[in-house]
Amino acid sequence: MENVNTVDTSHNGELVHAIDTAVTEDILKDSFFDISINAIRLYRNVEFYQWIEDSKTEKTQKLGGGEEETTTYTYRKGWVTNPVESSRFVAPGASEEHKNIVIGNIDIKSDSWQAENVAFGAYRLPAFLVSSISGSESLPVELSEDVLAKLNQQIAPPGTLSLPAPTPAPPAQGMLQFEEEEEKQPAASPSSQWVHVDGGTVYLGQNNASPTVGDVRVSFKRTKPGNEVSIVAKLVGDTFERYTASNGKSVGMLHVGAHSAESMFESAHSANAMMTWFLRFIGVFLVCIGLGMIVAPLSVLASVVPLVGKIVGVGMGLFSTLFGLAWSLMIIALAWLFYRPLIGIIILAVAVGLIVLLCRRVKS
Repeated sequence: MENVNTVDTSHNGELVHAIDTAVTEDILKDSFFDISINAIRLYRNVEFYQWIEDSKTEKTQKLGGGEEETTTYTYRKGWVTNPVESSRFVAPGASEEHKNIVIGNIDIKSDSWQAENVAFGAYRLPAFLVSSISGSESLPVELSEDVLAKLNQQIAPPGTLSLPAPTPAPPAQGMLQFEEEEEKQPAASPSSQWVHVDGGTVYLGQNNASPTVGDVRVSFKRTKPGNEVSIVAKLVGDTFERYTASNGKSVGMLHVGAHSAESMFESAHSANAMMTWFLRFIGVFLVCIGLGMIVAPLSVLASVVPLVGKIVGVGMGLFSTLFGLAWSLMIIALAWLFYRPLIGIIILAVAVGLIVLLCRRVKS
């Protein structure tokens, strides 16, 4: 589609490619902080300063065979995306010594809002394409006095808010005021004590330079309208849908920037290839782990003599790794022999080589 400024129904139902800007007049609002902004997407990221439990397990060989596991628990403070239930800490007394709280028991979590009406020339972008519009920037925020006061009343411990000094009554009419009035100092604003706003971050706590357990920090980002985007999708009236190809695969893509249809399909193909290889590596890893678990009892039996147990353990590990890799490559090679014979033959040769190497290792 060369022109998207007018709705063209002649390509209705076809897979089309077009380039234009994505704009919206929607106002997205975070009701908790009373923040409103014109944007395609508004993000709220919430972090909590909490006690975190780390565990480390060590295995030792027992004299006479078998293994003994020892788990050590340590605790540290850090920022996390969700509150940590300290009641689940394992070490004795840890749930009391390292008790987690959330300041003011504030019930807040990370969230995002997306514009419902996003224009693409004379067309409307559906939600699945709008969600593909990337690129966000930090959003500077300013909280109203009402929001600041409400948050302070909710999170500040009783008796910690500074109240403004009472205004002295004016002198009676006709009376002279002989004492010099002291210079009036502006009363400390309660909103500045427990809520700190710095650019795109709102910090809930007494001191944002020295966090304590329970403090909360909230940052905001937005995706601005007006970005140039390229789409490949099925045209349906004045909007778009996913296109279902003859092989059953659905096509519906949006890339930020000006991209040709060829480059978009090539990018999708590369992403699919990377995911396929990633899943293959995961499959090979799981096969090796499974074989290792099958032969693990042999090393446990041999651990009656600690030195022999270690030697057998190394041997079983090598066996499970080589055999699992060879087995997986043979399966992959057989699957590729029909579609890509050359690659299938090469992988099959590698698998045979691993089997030969395994046989030699077993003999040694």
